[in-house]
Amino acid sequence: MNLSSSPDQITRDFFDSLLLETRYLDSSIPSTEITLFGHSFSMPVMTAALSHLDNTAPGGMVTYAAGAAKADVLHWVGMGSEQELEAVLATGAKTVKIIKPHADNRVVFGKMEHAVKAGCIAVGMDIDHAFNSQGGYDSVFGLPMKAKTTDEIRDFVQAAGVPFIVKGVLSPYDAEKCIKAGCAGIVVSHHHGMMQYSVPPLMVLPDILKAIGHDIPVFVDCGIESGMDAYKCLALGATAVSVGRHLMPLLKDGADAVAARIGQMGAELAGVMARTGVASLSQMDSSVIHKRNF
Repeated sequence: MNLSSSPDQITRDFFDSLLLETRYLDSSIPSTEITLFGHSFSMPVMTAALSHLDNTAPGGMVTYAAGAAKADVLHWVGMGSEQELEAVLATGAKTVKIIKPHADNRVVFGKMEHAVKAGCIAVGMDIDHAFNSQGGYDSVFGLPMKAKTTDEIRDFVQAAGVPFIVKGVLSPYDAEKCIKAGCAGIVVSHHHGMMQYSVPPLMVLPDILKAIGHDIPVFVDCGIESGMDAYKCLALGATAVSVGRHLMPLLKDGADAVAARIGQMGAELAGVMARTGVASLSQMDSSVIHKRNF
């Protein structure tokens, strides 16, 4: 048997191994509306915290944000200059700024302060960029990184002034520490396969929810390409999902193309909800999911 070590392929295979039963009787037209961090959105499909999209299409970061604004979904953004973040926010996209685990915490505090002043509704940290593949601390575009302690995360939470979210959680172990630190949400993600044989986020999601419950939003990232993928995450307990690489090829066609695909995913999600007897996101039921064993 030829098994892939690629987390992206493993993640895709896990998504495709999950099958759904239908529930038509006493069902109705569903609503995909959701409230996150005090703001209402059209659906639980969000953009992912990408960076450097100008390498994909000129003005790609702003186009990406404008697409999210047009689709009325929560937008996430990764690395970039202060000027770029301000341009992203000028599109009207309600935005979460994710910051790398810079070795110097003063850099982190400074980036948080700017993001909040500029208008981000939440901030957070991408904890899985702490180490490189040789066992040392990571360096991202020449910027030194360092693993953070639970106490340091607590300091960021207390200083943020807005909800603070940790991205890159892939275990109940880290999820419980995020709860102890007071985080307002976590993103379950393997960062596009940063480590070989990483467990698919959706596979570990039930264990994370068993450990921490539903007191904070738990988002799922990596490999989501359709409303069906989003549904499977939501049925297994995710609050919302992030879509990134699937949208990148559309950047060259502009914000309307990005918004249109997000809208299609929302419609795909609603279609599956209708056929499985789910009228609202609060009625998601994991018992509709069956694991393929043939």
